[in-house]
Amino acid sequence: MKTQQKRAKANVAFIAGLVATAGIVTASASQAGPGGFGKHGERPSFEQLDTDGNGEISKAELENRGAARFATADSNGDGKLTVEEMIAASQNRAQDRAAKMVKKFDTNGDGALSQDELPKPRHAGKMFERIDADGSGGISAEEFAEAKDRMRGHRKHKGNDQSTDQN
Repeated sequence: MKTQQKRAKANVAFIAGLVATAGIVTASASQAGPGGFGKHGERPSFEQLDTDGNGEISKAELENRGAARFATADSNGDGKLTVEEMIAASQNRAQDRAAKMVKKFDTNGDGALSQDELPKPRHAGKMFERIDADGSGGISAEEFAEAKDRMRGHRKHKGNDQSTDQN
């Protein structure tokens, strides 16, 4: 019984941290610049995608953008992306986003963000309330499991379920 209680407390602590982190990341990403965090960094403008300037974005223009992104990540030019190349490309994007965040929110100019300088989560409270289905002010193990299942279902619905449950 004590093991279950410890596990439930750990789950509640985990989801509380997750909710807070999700709120910060969501707020930060949405304010970091055009496109926010997104799947591929900043989203290009219409003008950047309409490379021939004809007022329409063609399928070929989108494909060319994807090919250019691939070529940039393929540092050795072999036409394949290794794990190392994908990690490097992700780190470059993360570095750019972090630098933009510091530039935007560093109000005292010290080159770092204090907790007070971070953007306040806009949706964390609502997310917590949705998970706390019974309105008790806390998230039970059952509510945590239901939220986890809903998120798993949401990812499956979008066709990108990459979760591996090791519980």
